[in-house]
Amino acid sequence: MKAFNFITPYRAEKPRKSGITMMLDKGMGLRVLEDLMEVSGEYIDLAKFGWGTSALHERKLVQDKVEMYLSYDVVPYPGGTLFELVYMKNKFDEFLNEADKLGFGAVEISDGSTNISLEERKDIISKAKDNGFLVISEVGKKDPVEDGKYAVSDRVDLINFDIDSGADRVLIEAREGGKNIGIYDGSGNIKEDELEILAKTDMEKIIWEAPLKNQQIDLILKFGPNVNLGNIAPDEITPLETIRRGLRGDTLGKIDL
Repeated sequence: MKAFNFITPYRAEKPRKSGITMMLDKGMGLRVLEDLMEVSGEYIDLAKFGWGTSALHERKLVQDKVEMYLSYDVVPYPGGTLFELVYMKNKFDEFLNEADKLGFGAVEISDGSTNISLEERKDIISKAKDNGFLVISEVGKKDPVEDGKYAVSDRVDLINFDIDSGADRVLIEAREGGKNIGIYDGSGNIKEDELEILAKTDMEKIIWEAPLKNQQIDLILKFGPNVNLGNIAPDEITPLETIRRGLRGDTLGKIDL
């Protein structure tokens, strides 16, 4: 039983269809992860092994971390940058095989630093699905100049394309910094006009990368506590949950669960 359980607002338990929290794991050790899971594991739905960090660690450590996540009903997956390197080296089959052996239940398909044709993108998503993986695609570029070339209509088209191709979730790129990328301006504030248009897509499948507190608050106040949020730092998992539940001054009395 939770402390002060008479006042804590209820939120759906895992596996959740909405209110997803994706955490960014930048290479934490197993003992640190164990402590984090004990405190915050029930509030995490997806855990991204950021960038190519999983390729720097011994397989046993990666497997142990994957098992730790799974024991708390958290779906772990390797980051999109690792996939892009695999794609560049034409090693996608080997990538899926290794991801499966390591215990990953999902993969991320992105072209934030590369260029992948729509036909290839569809085939890759389909192949990952056929191999039993939950597929998380990502829309946006990591270079602000390249990302700025996207019109909002381009993002909408690509979101819908990925969903139609079988993607289970679609990340809206914001990187770790959350500034001058996607729906955020150079100060990390939301571009409201673009957000309004993107929000007309399948909101249940969209995960908004929102690494900054102000972004999390704004998205929760706009869409409610069960909006899907990603790229959350490990030490911000519990603070985010307090925002979702109106247990923090920023959302106290302002949201309904």
